[in-house]
Amino acid sequence: MIFKWLDERLELRKFKDKFLSKTFPTHPTFLLGEIALFSFIILIITGIFLGFLYEPSTKMVPLFGAMVPSAYASVVRIDLLPMGMIIRRIHHWSAMIMIAAILVHLMRVYFTASYRKPREINWLVGLSLWGIAMGAAFTGYLLPYSNFSVTATSIAYYMAKSVPWIGDWISRLLFAGDFPSSGTVPRFFFMHVMLIPIALIGLIGLHMLILVKQKHTEPLSNKNRKEAEGGKRLIGIPIWPEQAVISLSFFFFLLFTVVLIATYIPLNPIETYGPPSPGTPVMRPDWYFLIVYGFLKLIPGNLSFSVLGGKITPETIGGVIFPTFTFVVFALIPFLDRGKGPQNYIENPLHRPFMTSFGIGGGIFLCMLVVAGYIDVLHITPEAMTVYTILSSLAAWGISYTLLRLYNRKRMEGDNVR
Repeated sequence: MIFKWLDERLELRKFKDKFLSKTFPTHPTFLLGEIALFSFIILIITGIFLGFLYEPSTKMVPLFGAMVPSAYASVVRIDLLPMGMIIRRIHHWSAMIMIAAILVHLMRVYFTASYRKPREINWLVGLSLWGIAMGAAFTGYLLPYSNFSVTATSIAYYMAKSVPWIGDWISRLLFAGDFPSSGTVPRFFFMHVMLIPIALIGLIGLHMLILVKQKHTEPLSNKNRKEAEGGKRLIGIPIWPEQAVISLSFFFFLLFTVVLIATYIPLNPIETYGPPSPGTPVMRPDWYFLIVYGFLKLIPGNLSFSVLGGKITPETIGGVIFPTFTFVVFALIPFLDRGKGPQNYIENPLHRPFMTSFGIGGGIFLCMLVVAGYIDVLHITPEAMTVYTILSSLAAWGISYTLLRLYNRKRMEGDNVR
């Protein structure tokens, strides 16, 4: 009765026939996208709870006999509520899982060449999702306004300020003046709960729309080669009801896992860090920002020069030029590694010696930058760490490329014999 009433007004049967009959891939790696989507849903739900209780202000208020910023005090009070600390940890862990899931999903697309025509646009959309998700994490960094939050955000402030020619304008736009100022927390709160989520929702919707239109890529085999190469309907299961049931079950499994992790593994214990204070010890960002942080550690502190009146500093090189260059390289991959025609199947990474070895070498390079973020603990000089990073990346690329070339030579010889 209800369905009939709605169908007469919304034409639900047409929607069911056109969309819900679409196939969803059965390959387990396609669940990486669902992990990112479900983590975002958890972030929205927990964020609504936290938003009702959080006060985006640096006004000083009493807390346990001491005067502290309102933002810091409100987060401490959230932690004292029943389930308050767990929900805040779930929010934090979901953000980390979402960023990790998007990254691994991009890696899967890269190593299987699933970015080739006609999926170049979706590669750029996925890359944008990763960057904006890290932007969401960054703006959320400051909101507890603890010693850790202010220290970590100040690094980004000096990076923004180091942009040649327009650094002052960018830093004032993003940070509402000099950092820290009374307007910084409200500005970050607006970006974190309104501006960035709208951008993420729009990109996720665009990503899903393109995916439904183009269909998914399929693991290539002799059985489905003609269907895949011809761009015909690919192998999978219907979205409704089979995939819907699987996705719902997977969502609850992910939620259970995140709650379990949040219960036993603390994150961002602001009571330990305390409110902002002078003489802050060395504090490192979360893993997804350690790449930039580690790169900054390797740049000589006295490196500075001018280009057309714009000053280039270590912060400019490590915090602006390096991330921008990295994203540009990632964005150009579908246009540099093009196929002969539309590709609707997954390439075997072992059959792509150059691109696979390039990805392995690049991955080792980025991992070594994460290690570089701890050179003060490891007692390694920046010069030595730079040598280790370059040599290990080149060795990983050279060894993997050589082994893959040998493997493919043997494979081709075997095919010729048969």
